[in-house]
Amino acid sequence: MLRLNLSDFHRHLANSVFYFRVPMMFYPYLLFLLMSKKLGKACSISDNLVFLITDIDLRHFLMRLNDKNKNLLDRLISKKAIIDNHRPFSNTVLQRLREDWLLEWTYNSNAIEGNSLSIGETKMVLLHGLAIGGKSIREHFEAINHGSAIELLEDMVAQDALFAVSDLLDLHSLILRNIDLDYAGRFRTGRVRVLGANFVPPPPYKISFLMDELFDQLHQDFNELEAPVLAAWFHHRLVHIHPFFDGNGRTARLAMNLILMKKGFPPAIILKNDRIKYFNALNLANKGNYDKLFLLVFQATERSLNMYLNSLPGHYDDYLPLSAIAEEKGVPYGADYISLLARRGLIDAHKEGRNWLTTKKAVLDYISKV
Repeated sequence: MLRLNLSDFHRHLANSVFYFRVPMMFYPYLLFLLMSKKLGKACSISDNLVFLITDIDLRHFLMRLNDKNKNLLDRLISKKAIIDNHRPFSNTVLQRLREDWLLEWTYNSNAIEGNSLSIGETKMVLLHGLAIGGKSIREHFEAINHGSAIELLEDMVAQDALFAVSDLLDLHSLILRNIDLDYAGRFRTGRVRVLGANFVPPPPYKISFLMDELFDQLHQDFNELEAPVLAAWFHHRLVHIHPFFDGNGRTARLAMNLILMKKGFPPAIILKNDRIKYFNALNLANKGNYDKLFLLVFQATERSLNMYLNSLPGHYDDYLPLSAIAEEKGVPYGADYISLLARRGLIDAHKEGRNWLTTKKAVLDYISKV
């Protein structure tokens, strides 16, 4: 619990007391929420107005969902419920899904960070142990290491234990195995800059404290927030702390999916083709606006849920390119407008490479609700 008088309010916000660097544009609204008792509490002490704000109050305020993302989250929860009702799955289905995710997750997560292996080359390295001519040794190790990290993550998911800082360090140790032995599985000991980002990571002497604090918040919220919301928030906070010299992005995406999978969701795979959108969403989250990041993570989660559903008897949906859907009888929209609906999360849709896929039913369902 924090006690803030009005003269100190801006100073505390600017110093990230609440674990967020809150933009100045939020100050008047936060003050209004406080005074109207919609956020925290206000009372009078010695004729001074004092605000009592819990960290979780402000965190949950910043993690509110807009209507669009709330509807998308409801759709994710409904799809997960269908999947849960069909458990347990056959080993054949599980093995096929696992191989697909192992390959796509490794390829896309490495490609976001600049690895030049194609998805076919990643498969050759990861699943067949072959070397690719003209590619660096580091790029080979990045593929192998990421596959090993996923295997460790699966073991962690199967354990009935809370996700801990030590687990994160173990994952990071595998990500940098044979690449940077000095700092694999260790927090950074110097300052870093993140090119293209709109924030400066904290100094190294704050990292251990911030990481302990982050995991305390995760454990506090684990059963309070829906998994996709919590996973997206944790991913951003970890990237913002930037605890390692290298491997922050890959490790953060592993951590995000560990949270999802511990709650029974499939992994959310951020696609290489969404790299710019992804970085922009993180930059917006640095300013306190999580809308774009939630949308991106929710859509990635829905794509994996659809892969699950399409493997179930009687639950196959005919996802087609938007141009084909636009030509379906009874669909009044062109491909461009359907694309807009898909990108905004307003219809059931997912991406394969650069192309959006949806169903006629998804478009008609949207029409019936507007």
